[in-house]
Amino acid sequence: MSEAPPAVEGHLDVLDGVRAIAALVVLVYHVAAQTGLSFQEGFVNGLLSRGDLGVPVFFLLSGLLLYRPWAKAAIEGTAGPGARRYLLKRALRILPAYWVVVAVALVWFHPGAARDPLNWLPLLLLVQNYVSEPWWAPGVGPLGLGQMWSLSVEMSFYLALPLIALALHAYAARGPAGPPARAVRLLAGIGALASLSLVWTLFMHVGGSHPEYGLWLPRPLPYFCAGMALSVVALWAHAEPDPAAPVRRLTAGIARSWVNCWIIAGLTLAVAATPLTGGRFLEVQDLWTDLFETALYTAFILALLAPVAFLPAGPTVPRAILGNRVMRYLGRVSYGIFLWQFVVILGYWRLAGLEEFSGDFLTALVVCGGITIALADLTYRLVERPALRLHRYAGRPSGRE
Repeated sequence: MSEAPPAVEGHLDVLDGVRAIAALVVLVYHVAAQTGLSFQEGFVNGLLSRGDLGVPVFFLLSGLLLYRPWAKAAIEGTAGPGARRYLLKRALRILPAYWVVVAVALVWFHPGAARDPLNWLPLLLLVQNYVSEPWWAPGVGPLGLGQMWSLSVEMSFYLALPLIALALHAYAARGPAGPPARAVRLLAGIGALASLSLVWTLFMHVGGSHPEYGLWLPRPLPYFCAGMALSVVALWAHAEPDPAAPVRRLTAGIARSWVNCWIIAGLTLAVAATPLTGGRFLEVQDLWTDLFETALYTAFILALLAPVAFLPAGPTVPRAILGNRVMRYLGRVSYGIFLWQFVVILGYWRLAGLEEFSGDFLTALVVCGGITIALADLTYRLVERPALRLHRYAGRPSGRE
């Protein structure tokens, strides 16, 4: 049977919807935590406490999309993209809007600390995860910026990716030639890279608990590697000339089975909502719980996103659900939704005179969600979009690239 290959070229609108859902899920997660709802007994409360699954979704998307040009070059046996343009685009995409939010959060919530330029430095450089004795302790970040630990992980991955891609490219070039053989070697290399998380998790727990190391890049590597692997398989299927080739049948079968895959993702989420994955909110866990949570979260994001990553070109039901006008808009402003949500949530609590772990969940969600989306839209129009336009001029390839 002839099978259509996955769509792998250009901007994939369907992924905008995934990005939007991840940002909104994280927003719901933080509002539920602020009201104390996610700490209460009950299955629904347990589901709300697992809204942190939106973060691994972001990590998978980064691996899927950012590694794609390097994976394509490795499979085809050509030179990969230049690191300079890639890093410039990442900096212009991430930093300007982030710096705006950092400035607002520090001046509003930490006016005393904001007077010392040294207090700004680790935050502006996105290295806060690696500061041993931060001035904002306890917590993973200053008020209004607690979620930025994951952006620090993202930045670490951005910086490491050119070197990772170079090593994988060299490994793929060894042995038999041809896209299938190169793709298999890439997948083996990505699997070895993901296994570093196991070693790192053992290091975190053996000889004493070091939960702060869970915020370092090696810990969430399986989520990035899952996206990288999906990118390799999709490109392999796209490069396969035989419409009936096994890899084409595999990707097409997964894309057609999106309902079953999403049911599996839902069941995985239900398991994650139980005590099997440990405490409800950023609690120190034991080794086996940590390992089980990583495996479960990886299974969830793969079941959720594999059918989306393997969608062929043309109209499909998942594309209608995730790639419609509303979802595309929310996807465009999703970065701002992620950035502003804690500033808005804590600001709302402060202005409303509410105590932490109190307040009505639905009221807070509607108010904070509306304000967050409005600020995200404004940031996209005034900061993000102009910065990306700048890249089109400053990032043009030189004669050396």
